Amino acid sequence: MNQPRPTTRRALTLGLAALLAAPLALADAQFSAEMVQRSPDGKTTTGKIVKGDAKMRTEAAHQGQTMVRIGDEQRGLEWILFPERKSYLERSTLGPDGKALPKPTAQDPCGGLPGLSCKAKGEEQVAGRAALVWDITVSQQGQTATLTQWIDKERGPAFTLRQTMADGAKVERNFLGQEELAGRKTEKWEIQMMSPDGKSMKTTEWYDPELRMAIKQEYPGGIVSELVNIRVGPQAAELFTIPAGYSRMEMPQGGPPASSQAPAPRP
Repeated sequence: MNQPRPTTRRALTLGLAALLAAPLALADAQFSAEMVQRSPDGKTTTGKIVKGDAKMRTEAAHQGQTMVRIGDEQRGLEWILFPERKSYLERSTLGPDGKALPKPTAQDPCGGLPGLSCKAKGEEQVAGRAALVWDITVSQQGQTATLTQWIDKERGPAFTLRQTMADGAKVERNFLGQEELAGRKTEKWEIQMMSPDGKSMKTTEWYDPELRMAIKQEYPGGIVSELVNIRVGPQAAELFTIPAGYSRMEMPQGGPPASSQAPAPRP
């Protein structure tokens, strides 16, 4: 049976989602933490995140099994480990020329992201911070859509301060003040998402400037995600290697595309 083709709007939505899901720009600080997500019905899921020297490890349960993801940016490799089966998948995160793919930055938010083109529009102040303004065009299946982003000049695409779409949809980040959370100094921000019909949703996040990521987020509907037991400091090298006794599996065809670094999951 032939699968239905996605609508143009759906296709463009997927393209924009890929843009907004660009990897987080984590700081050089090494750290480990536990990831916790709580839903309004009382269910809790947990995982782990470890940031090393140009290396990243995440661990979580997936379909009843533990899955570990390790990325080594310097070597241009990523591994997905399945501890219950003592097996792993390996893939390169380098480009076709064998070199590291460019990363999106405030000065080039389209870097390493196919199907996007960027046009600089200057610099403005947003929420008390310097922002670089970009028109970003997404091209997919012969169709295009353009959005405008105000990207934090220092923190990059992972910290977009404002975004507007041609249809009137908007995302705005508002600073609520400094707040200490779990013994760490954070910035409290409110992200308001407004649809073209005037409806809005708000997410609150606590951003850790040292780690350059949100360590707590409260989503619409009552879902809460946060990092707990954060420990900043050098991490053991063996956390980023494949344990002895694991066998390599072949990557299935149509596997995930290469990226410029191991994904850094939001807490």
